[in-house]
Amino acid sequence: METLSCNFPSFFLNLSNSQTFLKFPIHQVHYSIRAATNLSLSLRMAHSHSSQNPVIEQQRVVIQNKHGEKLVGLLHETGSKEIVILCHGFRSTKADRTMVTLAAALEKEGITDFRFDFAGNGESEGSFEFGNYLREADDLHSVIEHFCKANRVVTAIVGHSKGGDVVLVYASKYGDINNVVNVSGRYDLKKGIEERFGKDFMDKIKDGYVDIKNKEGRVEFRVTKESLMDRLHLDMHETCLKIPKECRVLTVHGSADETIPVEDAYELAKIIPNHKLHIVEGANHNYTKHQTELASAVVDYLKAALQQD
Repeated sequence: METLSCNFPSFFLNLSNSQTFLKFPIHQVHYSIRAATNLSLSLRMAHSHSSQNPVIEQQRVVIQNKHGEKLVGLLHETGSKEIVILCHGFRSTKADRTMVTLAAALEKEGITDFRFDFAGNGESEGSFEFGNYLREADDLHSVIEHFCKANRVVTAIVGHSKGGDVVLVYASKYGDINNVVNVSGRYDLKKGIEERFGKDFMDKIKDGYVDIKNKEGRVEFRVTKESLMDRLHLDMHETCLKIPKECRVLTVHGSADETIPVEDAYELAKIIPNHKLHIVEGANHNYTKHQTELASAVVDYLKAALQQD
């Protein structure tokens, strides 16, 4: 084992190939590294227990979904019994900037959160599939069950882009979460396909699948006819009508979203029973220049919701 002690005004560490414990008393950093067969990460920030200075521990957590696949996530442990689950978007991961920003904002308020990779994405096992909305909702259910069995209270689920649709699907299917935050989810899943893959996409996929290539000509992923139909047959209008009235839903959307138009947010606001809409003026789909405003909108809403619960 190797131990190092040093002084820094600030410190950031990202390790994936070791079992690590870090402790931050004031400005002094102590850490020790030990090789391990099963990779894990644990990080503790030693501060006071106030919401402004929560005790934060990050731990790599592996959860098995109902298909036997391992889902990998990072738990941002502040010591609160309540926990918020963060869900990434299409072909994204738990390391997406928006996921990291929201996790940090929740940490600052002393709220424990967990961000993870859906099956077939990031570090998680499984094969990437284009549609998979219902299956990803089931992945989310496996994550929620894991924490409930650990005597935690999952107070909210938050999803960005496709993840926004997944959390709405989850609320409709399972109905066991009181607070749902949809960040830039899509209302009409029939839209966005031609814009992403070209006008002749539907003709090409009649052969059974289409390989999506990048600018260099390398195949990035495959869209099968079955996975495309999975998306096209999911009616978000009917899905949202089934969300329980006691479930509070916040939709956040950028007014300048170039991927999913802000009109989708207004459509969702019309049909979700217990709904609040927050438009971030000038924000694009990834909130490139509006991360702070996005985080404030989500955290303020969840803090108020937690007080009601």
